[in-house]
Amino acid sequence: MASLDTGGGDSGHKKGPGVKKAKKLSTRVDMTPMVDLGFLLITFFIFTSTMSTPTTMALNMPKDEKDPNKQNEAKASGALSIFLGKNDAVYYYEGELAPDGSNFKVSNFKDIRDVIINKRKAVMASHVHDAQCEEIRARNNGDPNSCRDRDFVVVIKPDKDATYKNTVDMLDEMTINGVKRYALVDIAPAEEQLIAKTEGGGAATAAPAAK
Repeated sequence: MASLDTGGGDSGHKKGPGVKKAKKLSTRVDMTPMVDLGFLLITFFIFTSTMSTPTTMALNMPKDEKDPNKQNEAKASGALSIFLGKNDAVYYYEGELAPDGSNFKVSNFKDIRDVIINKRKAVMASHVHDAQCEEIRARNNGDPNSCRDRDFVVVIKPDKDATYKNTVDMLDEMTINGVKRYALVDIAPAEEQLIAKTEGGGAATAAPAAK
């Protein structure tokens, strides 16, 4: 608080000849209460502000199928594996990888969107309605299209030379194209060899499976 420093002098009125003048009064601001007020404001801000929550991405996985034969069949018919290499390169194959690597194809971030769209359309066209579809529709407010692409799964496999930007861009493609089921998976050694041969200009040939 502001206070007046009198300097120990008298009232400043002359009482007679020879009386010395009183010292001039000076003002001094006491900042101690302002420090207390500052701490009160900081405390109020901490208790009233909302802490930022981490942003998470919802990951929908394929349906749970107990029969191994049907499970492999569903994966082969509805899976699309996408690989991210160096220099913004994109590779992919549909279903299971052929032993000779004949279905291993080269693409880019411009054309891969059409691949995703066409694969999703093909899966939806071959959809067979069953009892599980009713449960899926019930969870999606009766949307008739919520079950048609249930077998469509995109598996994203970044190579060791892929960048974080490429991975984020591919995840954005999942959102843009309405892909409900996708996952980031480690790349297999045979797939790494295919990418290396393709980058080196050689023909894509799958490595033999380890015995």
